[in-house]
Amino acid sequence: MNNHFAKIIESTGEDLNRPGLLDTPARAAKAFAYLTSGYKMDLDTVINNALFPSDSEEMVMVKDIELYSLCEHHMLPFTGKCHVAYIPSGKVLGLSKVARVVDMFSRRLQIQETLAQQIASTIQEVTNAQGVGVIIEAKHMCMMMRGVEKQNSSMKTSAMLGTFRTSQATRTEFFSLLGNS
Repeated sequence: MNNHFAKIIESTGEDLNRPGLLDTPARAAKAFAYLTSGYKMDLDTVINNALFPSDSEEMVMVKDIELYSLCEHHMLPFTGKCHVAYIPSGKVLGLSKVARVVDMFSRRLQIQETLAQQIASTIQEVTNAQGVGVIIEAKHMCMMMRGVEKQNSSMKTSAMLGTFRTSQATRTEFFSLLGNS
């Protein structure tokens, strides 16, 4: 990957021998590997058996999980927050594991709509929840730094599964708990 970054930098007209750029291809490759490390994450390792028996059938919500990702169209960052809620069905997921699932999928190339679906379906699969709701709010550098250059724009996407899709009361509770996020 270092050689590819070197070629990209040279193609801009820069001199790779200038002091500020000497180690840039290696640093950029290391950063890009980290930003796409979700491809190397395994769901079982991420969850690490952190499923616990529970009689609760009340909504569980983890809100304001920060996320950093790269859009698959321009490979530019989008950043924001993710809100995840689910209705347990006999077991609950360890709190930090919800954030780790968000990280696992965020550190891949995709569009925000797909990211919300991946998170929701994975939480559903792991917990066998009665329903899962995911909302992502993000700012996209591909829209802010280039193209239309709209600095204050943000995008909200949702994925609603099970009771979050079929029950207006469940969706209303979710939005109420979410508040003004």
